[in-house]
This record gives sequence, structure tokens and C-alpha cells, in this order.
Amino acid sequence: MIGAHSGPGSRIIRPIMQNRLTDNFPIRLLVLLLMVAMLGISGCARDTRDEERGPEELYEEAHRSLQAQNYSRAIDQYRRLTTLYPFGRHAEQAQLDMAYAQYRANEPERAIGTLDRFIRTYPTHPNVDYAWYLKGLVHYEETMSFMRRLFPGQVVDRDQSSAREAFRDFQELIRRHPQSRYVADARQRMVFLRNVMAEHEIVVGEYYFRRGAYIAAINRAKYVIETYPQAPANINALDLMARAYTRLDLPELASDTREVIRHNYGDVDIEKEHESLWRRIWPFD
Repeated sequence: MIGAHSGPGSRIIRPIMQNRLTDNFPIRLLVLLLMVAMLGISGCARDTRDEERGPEELYEEAHRSLQAQNYSRAIDQYRRLTTLYPFGRHAEQAQLDMAYAQYRANEPERAIGTLDRFIRTYPTHPNVDYAWYLKGLVHYEETMSFMRRLFPGQVVDRDQSSAREAFRDFQELIRRHPQSRYVADARQRMVFLRNVMAEHEIVVGEYYFRRGAYIAAINRAKYVIETYPQAPANINALDLMARAYTRLDLPELASDTREVIRHNYGDVDIEKEHESLWRRIWPFD
């Protein structure tokens, strides 16, 4: 009985549901087309209004959004300006301002992309030094966060690719524009980045030492001394080398290395130096 009743019923219900969907389909399609048309008309109207105002007014509007720290709105406004008016001083400055807004909006990849385009397009622009500086700053901030500033020991445990990129960007700024007003700040940040990268190599070297890979630890220590000759981590690199030589039963090399430590650093308490990591990697007030 159940099977006999459900069979015909199911045959009746399915066509009715299909007919309803079919009947409603043209209405839904019409509504969708109307919405698309309204959006298109709205976009055209906005484009017309923007073209009537001109690049200067559009730039001022975007700049106000930037000053108000409404970065997402500023990015959109700068992008529209550069689309409608791709040439001229307002478009050029808009790209730099947009990159800064992207940086502040925590969009580092987009900021770097915008800055790279600016540098390629306007290599002789009077503000290209700022583009190099901002590019370095974006990479620099990728290596730092609020917690990393509070706990600098966490900085050296992380991937150092952004630190290396920032160092190269600041280095390129100094090489290309030695008279730039951003050079002094860039140099100071480079010192910090150098110290962090050196400390990172020591962390890796200590890991090798704990694992019994003493030759690998020695090679890391040598790399620090050769690559970062003025970094505070050099004393730790020499200490690591001396301990590794001792474990390898090479007493003469261990003794010679400790003599270098005494000659260059006197009777420094290396354990105490480890405790003052922040002062060693950031020697500025």
C-alpha cells in the first residue's frame, strides 16, 4: 500500500516542483539583470563625476582619507585616480601614497608590488629615494611586531628572509641616494637587522652543537664572523667555536680561539652577555 501510494504521488510532485522553478527562473534572471544594469549605471555615473572633478581634486580627497587613517578608502581612491589619470604628477605621487596606505593597512605584498612598479616606472623621480626607504620599511616591519619589540629574543628564532630583504633595500637606498634624508634612519635600522641576523645564525649554530654536529656549528660561527664582522654576536660565535673544538678533541684550536676572545673582549662574562641580548642587538637609545 505504501509503495503503491508513494509511486504516483512522487510522479505528481516532481513535475509540479520543476514547473515552479521553471516559472520563477525568468523572474530571477530579470532581477539579476536589473541589478547588474544598476551597478553598471552607478559605476558609469561615478566615473563621470570623477572625470569632471579632475586629478587634483581626486588626489586631495584621497589625501584626506589617508590623513584620517581610513586606509582602505584611501587605497581605493588612489587606485581610481591612477586609473583615470595614469600620467602626471598627481598620478605619480598617488602611487607612493597608495603604497604607504597599503603598508599601514597591513598589506605588505601589495605595498611592495606598488613600490616596485613605481621604481621601475620612475627611476629618476625626485621621491624615488622614499620609495626605496618605504620598501625597506615594509620588509623591516614584517620581521617585527608589537610582541617582537617587547620580546626581542623571539625575533632571532624566526625566518630571516624579510630581514635580509629589508637590509638589501636600505643598502640600495644608501648606494643610490647617499644624500637622502632617509639614510640616517636606514643605517640605524641596518645595524639592528645585521645584529638580528647574526644572532639568528648563532641560534642555528647552537642547535647544531646540541645535536652533536660540531663541524656544522663551527661553520655557522665562522659565517657570522666573516659576514657580520662588527656584530655583537661575534663573541658568541668565537665561544661556540671554542666549545665545538673542545668536543672534537682539538685542544690547540680551542685554546687559540679562547685567546682571541681574551684579546678582543677581555674578561667578558659570556653568560651575562647572553642575558643582555636586547642591548647587544639594539645599541641605540
